[in-house]
Amino acid sequence: MEKVREIVREGRRVGNEDPRRVVHAFKVGLALAFVSSFYYYQPLYDNFGVNAMWAVMTVVVVFEFSVGATLGKGINRAVATLVAGGLGIGAHHLASLSGPTVEPILLAIFVFIQAALSTFVRFFPRVKARYDYGVLIFILTFALISVSGFREDEILDLAHKRLSTVMMGGVSCVLISIFVCPVWAGQDLHSLLASNFDTLAHFLQEFGDEYFEATEDGDIKEVEKRRRNLERYKSVLNSKSNEEALANFAKWEPRHSVFRFRHPWKQYLAVGALLRQCAYRIDALNSYINSDMQIPMDVKKKLEEPLRRMSSESGKSMKEMSISLKKMTNSYTSDIHVVNSQSACKTLSTLLKSGILNDVEPLQMISLMTTVSLLIDIVNLTEKISESVHELASAAKFKNKMKSSSKSDAGSTTSAVPIKSYEGDSDDHHHVVTILGDVVTSNNEGQSHGESSVDSCHHVAIEINDDDSIHDKHEEDSNIHVQTSRVSCGHTNASDLLNSGDIKKIII
Repeated sequence: MEKVREIVREGRRVGNEDPRRVVHAFKVGLALAFVSSFYYYQPLYDNFGVNAMWAVMTVVVVFEFSVGATLGKGINRAVATLVAGGLGIGAHHLASLSGPTVEPILLAIFVFIQAALSTFVRFFPRVKARYDYGVLIFILTFALISVSGFREDEILDLAHKRLSTVMMGGVSCVLISIFVCPVWAGQDLHSLLASNFDTLAHFLQEFGDEYFEATEDGDIKEVEKRRRNLERYKSVLNSKSNEEALANFAKWEPRHSVFRFRHPWKQYLAVGALLRQCAYRIDALNSYINSDMQIPMDVKKKLEEPLRRMSSESGKSMKEMSISLKKMTNSYTSDIHVVNSQSACKTLSTLLKSGILNDVEPLQMISLMTTVSLLIDIVNLTEKISESVHELASAAKFKNKMKSSSKSDAGSTTSAVPIKSYEGDSDDHHHVVTILGDVVTSNNEGQSHGESSVDSCHHVAIEINDDDSIHDKHEEDSNIHVQTSRVSCGHTNASDLLNSGDIKKIII
């Protein structure tokens, strides 16, 4: 009885994790019950005979959890059966022309050549990724048709019945999978990527409190619970195989919801790869939180402000990207947090150059500098991830996030933050300013009074040219020549802006 209870508990746990699994089980049962009627119903059995069992076998091996996986397997099986059946009939006819003595030898040679070549082709990466099951069925069907044809007089009738029953089983699977509570692999991949963003964002936003708060000050159980919560990022480390499988299945799926037929699934994999790189840095960072050799709190406090900002702003940027993915909008709000985290990096660099850590012991310095280095890596990776998400949004034709026109212009202000100065020739000086857009206060529901929301940011590069010839040229003309254009937030390097031509240039 104890084992029965354990099985029941396990069943409930599996069902609660994903209720779609229960629905999938009923769908498979429905498909099997339907194709079994070919065998039970006498008129159908008279037409197909024992070949009706091929429909049952097709349902068992083809029906998968998602629509893409089922459709991919169904198409692979149908095409492989059709091609192998035709080639098998051709091989049998060719061998039969040589007489009864040579016929079995030729059939054996044909089976050997086909099986050897097909098995070798299965090692090709592209074939293995999408068509491995089809090649396997091709080998099986060709061998069965060729061998059966040697003892069977009506080989065309045999091939026709097997192909028909396989098609019926495959079509039943595909139709039930699509029209009865469908599970889309593309939607699962989209949701998985957004969930991974949330997971990493949670760690980065909580890192400051965990790293700079003494463990002994709080409840031990509460601290352990928080640490277990932080370690949810480990699921991202092992997400590669799942993401690749979902992307492969998604390519087979027809257009559904907002996902087009040729949706940029490869770009999802590119973003996922960058997220895993970030997760590996976070894993290393987490090891310093739980390290036996802890840095004294007074040493940590010296760099607390910039380190907190770096992790917090990176986490906020990840959170904004997650929201952008979930809403399928192309929002540049995350770029503002990327700029803020880079600004914190510069503050940290200034602190380190000031010699604030001169009195720190070498071992403590190594540990602290490793933490700093990992956080800088995470900031840089966050910028790359943000760029990759913008590429995904552009390729997938996400909607651009527009500011509501109902907001009053009177309630908006503009903030500017300098990012980088450009050191050119000795005669030229360039200055770059990032305009972080309109900051609008709102009292709307779900947004506290005075909370600001930034909808866009623009970079403006100003070039001051002290060339005497220009001064002479415009000595009598007090006009200032201005060329303006809006620049995307992706530029954070002044030299890139000045070279791009899409800048505001003021020549004095």
